[in-house]
Amino acid sequence: MKYSPHNDLTPHDVFYFWSSTNNNVYMLQHLKRRLIALADYLRYRRSYAQDGEDMVFLSFYEGAKGYKGFYVDVGAHHPVRFSNTMALYQRGWRGINIDPTPGSMLPFRWLRPRDINLEIAIGKNSGKATFFCFNEPALNTFDEETARLHLQNSRYYIKKTIEVTIEPLCAVLQKYLPANQTIDLLTIDVEGLDLQVLQSNDWSKYSPSFVMVEDINFSIENCNLSETYCFLRRCGYELVAVMKRSLLFRKNRASF
Repeated sequence: MKYSPHNDLTPHDVFYFWSSTNNNVYMLQHLKRRLIALADYLRYRRSYAQDGEDMVFLSFYEGAKGYKGFYVDVGAHHPVRFSNTMALYQRGWRGINIDPTPGSMLPFRWLRPRDINLEIAIGKNSGKATFFCFNEPALNTFDEETARLHLQNSRYYIKKTIEVTIEPLCAVLQKYLPANQTIDLLTIDVEGLDLQVLQSNDWSKYSPSFVMVEDINFSIENCNLSETYCFLRRCGYELVAVMKRSLLFRKNRASF
């Protein structure tokens, strides 16, 4: 006789088949939920910054779910590697990326099409300066003393030096910042000349809600010895986070 799946089925067989099928469905649904949770974690909780600066900054926006702000990234280096703003971009933020390294803005144009990407240099005064380009582009600098310190590590060497035109930050923002656009975050990492970038801004006109700036010699016990700290305090900012290499300041009485 031709076999039929319904032949000789007992109630136990029917129950076993039903429960196994439902267990498989449950397991698949559970696996799907776990995979979605993992994807969300990788997408929204991954830090791209060198020392987790992006996650520290985003913690101040925990109560503003879905908020899409605007950043200015001076010394942006790369759209992903060591980036303080890539995690923000993934959340719908946009901004202005600035770096003078030749060719640095090509990957930004590919990976950050919403952003304004500028291959220019920022300094206290307009003019020209020598730019030291290392085999590790994250170390590129205008500061000769910082360049000498990098050369003490045998892994690093100068590939070339170039003359680059420098503009003050206030002039660049006047030219490229969209009309009526507030700045949520100004982040600066220019290897030794961070204070000069701060000094080149017009703080009465452009006052970001937060400022993140590199200060590798900062001491919590001796805050007032930091020129960066003292300058931003005079501009009306309070220190809200200290990381391995960077400081995060918030504009006094900032609200969200």
